Amino acid sequence: MEDRPYECEVCNKTFSQRCHLMRHLRTHTKEKPHACDICNKTFSERSNLIRHKGTHTKPKPYNCDICNKSFSQRRNLLGHLRMHMNEKPFACDICNKTFSQLSNLKTHLRTHTKEKPFQCDICNKTFSQQHGLIGHVRTHTNEKPFACDFCNKRFSHRPNLKTHLRTHTKEKPFVCEVCNKAFSNKSSLIRHLQTHTKEKLVIRKYV
Repeated sequence: MEDRPYECEVCNKTFSQRCHLMRHLRTHTKEKPHACDICNKTFSERSNLIRHKGTHTKPKPYNCDICNKSFSQRRNLLGHLRMHMNEKPFACDICNKTFSQLSNLKTHLRTHTKEKPFQCDICNKTFSQQHGLIGHVRTHTNEKPFACDFCNKRFSHRPNLKTHLRTHTKEKPFVCEVCNKAFSNKSSLIRHLQTHTKEKLVIRKYV
């Protein structure tokens, strides 16, 4: 009988290899780590991504006059054009904030309703957005799908990888408006800004 030491914490299904368990867990988390480098659409399985890429070989008669990107359907072109025109026809009834895509408005509305429709099957914690659930589930699975191209260190969240990459690139995009000192991450800038606040407090004591 085949040894199946890897067990799913959600449904107790067992697997002979860890990679098979990781793939199975995506049926619970809805995670889609395989992204199309052409349109950024994501998939849970690499085989589905490969099949999808074949759709990009289809005729695309609808061309954007601004950036030359082409689309197979007219409605996709119209949605794309809103980015260039900064057109935002979808408005929030509560705060009047506007959006170019209906899906973005629906996501925004949850900040008002406090709705959290995405629930973790392992601990029942809920989230307002799917990416919040996906990131959370990795705390259970210890999965780290984001790898550094320089040193192969892995991360469970993409923003953490981006911050780490700056240790290699020496990029410092966070600049202090007071003294122009630059930092690789936002938290370091915030800590630095507190030194200026202390300086102002000291000056006020002697004015």
